[in-house]
Amino acid sequence: MPARSIKLPTLIVFVLIGIVSACTFKHSGNNSVNSVRGEIERAFETRAKDVQVEGEGIVERLLSDDTDGGKHQRFIVRLPSGQTVLIAHNIDLAPRIDGLQKGDTVRFYGEYVWNPQGGTVHWTHHDPQGRHVSGWLKHNGLTYQ
Repeated sequence: MPARSIKLPTLIVFVLIGIVSACTFKHSGNNSVNSVRGEIERAFETRAKDVQVEGEGIVERLLSDDTDGGKHQRFIVRLPSGQTVLIAHNIDLAPRIDGLQKGDTVRFYGEYVWNPQGGTVHWTHHDPQGRHVSGWLKHNGLTYQ
């Protein structure tokens, strides 16, 4: 039986389908807002603590600094899912976000701890002892850690 040959236009179509499929799969796997949103929601639902999370939200409320022990800049962000989380950013170890306003977008990477109001994200800074994963906040093109 003679070997069948694939014509060049058909081969090009198959190659393009493969490239588009690979790019779509890769993009969907890297959609950090969706995957992170699910991660934080799962952490809330399972009452998890000490879970490293990354996310982004809109500042809904600015709170006074927590001065009990280490000083923390505190604010609440609303995630795309609608869930809110408290960000507790240690300003003894990292710079304060000066000029932070309600309605601003903030990206964060830190440790999630469950509470009934939606949870808290802390460790949004470097660890001077080098024993904990370093976290960060991003606001208006600047990184605070």
